[in-house]
Amino acid sequence: MVEKLSLTELQLIIKDSLYLALPNMYWVTAEISEIRENYAGHCYLELIEKHQDEKNIRARVKAVIWSKRFGFLKSYFENMTGESLKEGLKILVKVKIEYHEVYGLSLVISDIDPSFTLGEMALKRQLIIKKLEDEGVLAMNRDLDFPLLPQRVAVVSSKNAAGYEDFINHLTGNIHGYTFYTVLFETAMQGTDTETSIINALDKIASRISFFDVAVIIRGGGSQTDLSWFDNYNIAFHITQFPIPVITGIGHEKDLSVTDMVAFKSLKTPTAVADFLVECVHDTENHLIDLSTAISENTRSIIEHYNRIIETCKMKLIPVARIMISDIKEQLSGQIIKMINTGKEFIGRAGKTPADQRSRLQSVANVLVSGNKTHLEQIHQNLKIFTTSIIIGSNTRISGFDKTLKILNPDYVLRRGYTITSLNGKILKKCDILRKDDLIDTKFSDGSVKSRVEVKKGRSK
Repeated sequence: MVEKLSLTELQLIIKDSLYLALPNMYWVTAEISEIRENYAGHCYLELIEKHQDEKNIRARVKAVIWSKRFGFLKSYFENMTGESLKEGLKILVKVKIEYHEVYGLSLVISDIDPSFTLGEMALKRQLIIKKLEDEGVLAMNRDLDFPLLPQRVAVVSSKNAAGYEDFINHLTGNIHGYTFYTVLFETAMQGTDTETSIINALDKIASRISFFDVAVIIRGGGSQTDLSWFDNYNIAFHITQFPIPVITGIGHEKDLSVTDMVAFKSLKTPTAVADFLVECVHDTENHLIDLSTAISENTRSIIEHYNRIIETCKMKLIPVARIMISDIKEQLSGQIIKMINTGKEFIGRAGKTPADQRSRLQSVANVLVSGNKTHLEQIHQNLKIFTTSIIIGSNTRISGFDKTLKILNPDYVLRRGYTITSLNGKILKKCDILRKDDLIDTKFSDGSVKSRVEVKKGRSK
């Protein structure tokens, strides 16, 4: 008859057999599937191994780190890797096999090798970067043209994150008084929902892309342990395909995530992102000021140049006109003398000329003289008209330039009834930066006054 065993007896046989067959400690590689710490400080894990497709599980086992050991291993691992023990992390642990009659098979973890995890993390990052390079998309977002005035900003962040609040305060409170228009697309910035949440936010921005100049991805300072959530191929690929520049301020001082690498520009903190946007607008303003100054100087130079041309033409036209008139007078005098001599010679040869011949000769002479005089007067008149037309046209252009300069002159603007108000030497363009009891200067065309702010009323929107 077959010997009967109780369940406990069988379990003890299994336990003894395992201990006899596997008495040593073993280094095991696995991925953390579940992890939790109980009230007593013990850490309970579920370790798994996946097939090469990274989807199907080929092995699973429970594990535990007792509280006396867990505090040390946790601190040691985080200090070495910058990561916390969490789901999805691959680890190399030293374990002892334990079998309990009630709880079954489990592994007791006594040590952990952080260098293995660092290697896995680096390998994962390099594989993502290589895949993006092979696809030819790694630098696509960085190759976009950056807008001159990045004032319409789509923000991907958590609404309650301190980094988001710092970003908004820094952006709206800039010392130059620039206005920025921001829209928050709220997302999870850490945890397993990070990938889906950020991709959904980017898709929403893309559907309204004409409303934005740039997109920013920001989060609070936090620790280095959250960096791995941004070493994600799908997030990185979406950024490479994004039609406007993406700026990151994820808050890591030491390392760059893959998300940082594919973005148009990576900055360390949300406030640094705000400073960058403010500086871009400030650079554009300075550029416009430089252009305005250059235009004014060029205009003044052109006016002076044409003034010199007009003066030169005037000086040249006067003697030329006098010479032309003098030449025509000499020609006319010569013709008259020639006609008189011809008449005298004719009379001398013919002797006594009948009265009608004399009369006809005088008539012809008078006609010729009259015709030449008319021709001379016409030439003289044409010269006067031509000279006057040139001078009037030049004077009109000079007058136009002069009026333009007068209109641009601040004193002229003041005489038209406008005033210039400044605070601490800076011209005020808006009233929203004024505070009660601020002392302001108002400049009129005939002087200036100082005023103290009592009441401020904004224009309704």
